[in-house]
Amino acid sequence: MKTFPIALISLALAAPVMSDTGSGAELELKWHDMEKFTDVRATNSTQSQFHDRVKREFEDIFQQLASQLPEGYSWQATITDIDLAGHVDYFVAGAGNPLRVVEDIHSPAITFTHVLTDKQGEVVVSKETKLRDMGFMHSLRPTNDDDAFRYEEQMLEDWFKKELEPKVSDYARVK
Repeated sequence: MKTFPIALISLALAAPVMSDTGSGAELELKWHDMEKFTDVRATNSTQSQFHDRVKREFEDIFQQLASQLPEGYSWQATITDIDLAGHVDYFVAGAGNPLRVVEDIHSPAITFTHVLTDKQGEVVVSKETKLRDMGFMHSLRPTNDDDAFRYEEQMLEDWFKKELEPKVSDYARVK
């Protein structure tokens, strides 16, 4: 009987966090000819299912980044290439079953164009960005991190903190 009030209080305290979806920039994410991307090869599903999964996961990553931008801003991005960490090997697991093997020499990379505009529609940043994390295997990550695209996510988060956030801060100071 005591668990119900505790659960109700916990839910009430968590509700503002769960409903806080209106903060940050509005994101419009597009994909340019995914069939020609360097490496988004499926291992345990069909290619179209894997492409859908990659799109969902990267949309979540970009949405998370957009939520850290000032409210009222608009961020339009078009992903033009992805090279996932690792490579697909058909012989390592035996029986010709594909498996993504992650090694230092197959680093993650992403190329995208993006335009960030402020509340008045003035351009804050507009450029093509090419990222590759050659040291992805040497970054400190939690040992229980089993996110399939953790290396790509970390690369984008690092870029965001080192490149985009400072430009947005500088722009806000000038304005």
